[in-house]
Amino acid sequence: MTDRKDELAGNLAKVEGRIAAACAAAGRAREEVTLIVVTKTFPASDVRFLAELGVRHVAENRDQDAAPKAAECADLPLTWHFVGQLQTNKVRSVVGYADLVQSVDRARLVTALSKEAVRAGRELGCLVQVALDAGASGRGERGGVAPEGIEELAGLIDGAPGLRLDGLMTVAPLTGEYAGRQQAAFERLMDLSTHLRRAHPAANMVSAGMSADLEQAVAAGATHVRVGSAVLGVRPRLG
Repeated sequence: MTDRKDELAGNLAKVEGRIAAACAAAGRAREEVTLIVVTKTFPASDVRFLAELGVRHVAENRDQDAAPKAAECADLPLTWHFVGQLQTNKVRSVVGYADLVQSVDRARLVTALSKEAVRAGRELGCLVQVALDAGASGRGERGGVAPEGIEELAGLIDGAPGLRLDGLMTVAPLTGEYAGRQQAAFERLMDLSTHLRRAHPAANMVSAGMSADLEQAVAAGATHVRVGSAVLGVRPRLG
């Protein structure tokens, strides 16, 4: 084992311990929560080590970093999640490697994703990104659609060729009524998920929580947590 693989193994064990403890505290089975390791800014060699250590879900937030990394790791048994704000001019590239796009927040993006998924002969999982800090514009500081816009957007995804509606995602807001109240934010997302599943029972994925607040997300009922720095450490941006 290399020093870096040892480091990742140790960090991964700590995060696994945190998730297991959070599940136990919430009365949930550990199997109910999937860890997604966010590998943004880190090299393909780290992704390879993570796969060797048993990680099966990885996430990226910038296509220019993700596309070459995913190509280099195409032989690995990984599910790739795209979690960043996505411009329509990057959609063709992202559809080439992502299995799920967690940041779907507008109708135009649904149209573009559908077109490219059909062209590529793929079925792409989609999560509606919910902005709990949405202002008058109906959008959040870091993307996402206001809760009032979920139903319409979910319907568009559900009816779009090549797309599969898998559920909801949020990022704990830095502003607005939920600022500093991660637990309350994630509980609100769970309420929205319950409402969504009345019309779309299969859309049961709830992606919430990151390195600093994964315990609150698990307590609220999240099915997936997105953890970067707690596993990989802190690294300057590439480029």
